[in-house]
Amino acid sequence: MNASVQPVPFTPDWPAPAPRFMRDEVPLAEVLGARWSDWITCAAEAKSAPPDYVLAALLAVVGAAIGNTRWAMPWGGWAEPPILWTMAIGNPSSNKSPGLDAVLTPLRKVEREIRRGVETDRATWAEAADLAKIAESTWKEAVKKALKEGEEVPERPKEADPGLEPFLPRFAIADATVERLAVIAAEQPRGTLLTRDELAGWLQGMTRYAGGGSDRPFWLEAYGGRGHTVERMGRPPVSVERLSIGVTGGIQPDRLRTLLLKSDDDGLLARFLPVWPDPAPIKRPQGLPDEVFIEGALARLHGLKMATNERDELRPWFVPFSEAARERLDAFRQDVRSWEGNAEGLLLSFMGKLPGVSVRLALVLTYLDWIASPNEEPIEIGAGAFERAALFVETYALPMARRAYADASLSKQEQAARRLLAVIREQGWERFSSREVLRLDRKGLATARELQPALDVLIEAEVLRQVEGVTGPNGGRPGKLFLVNPAVQAQV
Repeated sequence: MNASVQPVPFTPDWPAPAPRFMRDEVPLAEVLGARWSDWITCAAEAKSAPPDYVLAALLAVVGAAIGNTRWAMPWGGWAEPPILWTMAIGNPSSNKSPGLDAVLTPLRKVEREIRRGVETDRATWAEAADLAKIAESTWKEAVKKALKEGEEVPERPKEADPGLEPFLPRFAIADATVERLAVIAAEQPRGTLLTRDELAGWLQGMTRYAGGGSDRPFWLEAYGGRGHTVERMGRPPVSVERLSIGVTGGIQPDRLRTLLLKSDDDGLLARFLPVWPDPAPIKRPQGLPDEVFIEGALARLHGLKMATNERDELRPWFVPFSEAARERLDAFRQDVRSWEGNAEGLLLSFMGKLPGVSVRLALVLTYLDWIASPNEEPIEIGAGAFERAALFVETYALPMARRAYADASLSKQEQAARRLLAVIREQGWERFSSREVLRLDRKGLATARELQPALDVLIEAEVLRQVEGVTGPNGGRPGKLFLVNPAVQAQV
C-alpha cells in the first residue's frame, strides 16, 4: 500500500482576513483614467515592478513639471502648488529604482532635447557677449575721450549688452547642496525635481552641519512654494520668490524604521506620500510602454509658461476650483477631521496635510487629463478631478501611510508574517506545505524556527488554515499543509 495519503478535500467557510494583511491596491483606472492606467500598467510590467512605483514617480514628476506655472486655488486666500513628494518603500529586490525610472528616464530625455535648443541659444549669446566686450571697451574709451575734451558723452551702445545668458534647464537633479539648488531655483523659477535612489541618506544628511545647522527649513519651504533666502559664506545671498521642488526616491523598510525613530517632529517626513506595495509577480511583459506618449506628455507640461504681474514679475497662473469642487472639498475636510480623532504622532501629522495634498492632486490630475488629450488647457478644476483626488487619498494614500508608519514598529513575528504573505502571493499558492516554503530558502523564513511564528500569525488573522498534511513516500510524519484564504489571492 502506498504510504502517501492525500488529504481529504477541505474548503472552509472563510471569514474576511485581518485587514492589515490585505493588499492596498491603487485604483488606477478610477483615478487616472484608461489612457494613463494602461500606460502605467505596461511600464510597470516592462520594469518587473509594481505599478505603484511608476505612479509614485509620475505624480512627483508631473507636479514638478507644472511647478510654479500653475497653482490650484480653491478660493481666495488659499493656493497650493502642485508639488508632491513620493517615497517608494521596499526591499532591495522590489525593483523600486526601475519602477521610478519608467518616468524619470523619459523626463531626462525631454530635458536633453530642450537643452540642445538652449545650447544653440547659448552659443549665439556667447558670440554676442564677445562682441559686447569689444563694444563696451570702445564705448568706455569714447567716454574717457569725451570727458577729457569736454564733449558730450556718447550713449552706451545696445551692442554692449548681450542680455542674460540662457540658462540650461534642470528638470531632475540627483544630488545637490541647498546652495546649488537655490541658484537653480532662482534661474529656473518654475521649480525642479530632486530624485534619490536612497532617500534615507538625504534625510539623515540634513543635520550634518557643525554647530546645529540644518537643511530642513529649506526643504519645508521647498514643499510649500514659499519664498526663501539662502545665505552663502563669502557670496551674496540667493533669494527665491517661490521655492518649489518636488522629491521622489526609494527607501528600504529598515531604513524607514530608523528614520521614524529619530525623526524631528517638524512635519518634514509627513509631507511624503509613502508607497509600499507587495512585490510584483515574476512574469514576462506582454508589451512595451508607449515612449512617444510619455515623452510628448512631459514635453507638453514643460512648455507651460508662467504668468506675469503688473510689475512684469513672473508668477503662477492660479487655477480656480469650480463651486461643485469647493463643496466636495468642504466635505472631504470634514472627513479628514473625523479621521484625525483616532490618530496620533506622524500619522496625525500626515492626515493634517491631506486637504492640501488633495488640492494639489486635483490640479495634477486635471493636467494629466489634459496632456493625454488634444483638448484646450483647462480653466478650472472641476468636481470630478477633486472627487478622484479624494478617492486616491482615502482608499490608497491613507492606508499606505498607516502601513508605512505602523509597520515601522512591527514585531519580528508580524514582519515574518508579511514576508511569508508576500511569498504566497508571489508563488500564487492556493495551498502549500511548510516544506515548500523552506525549500525556497528565503531570508527570515529559511528554518522551521523562523517560519512557525509567521504561520501562527497568519492563521490567527484568518489568512491561512492548517489542514491534514501529506505523508512522504517512505512514511514518516506528514508535512504541514495550509490553505490560503481565497480573498487574499483574489487581489493578485
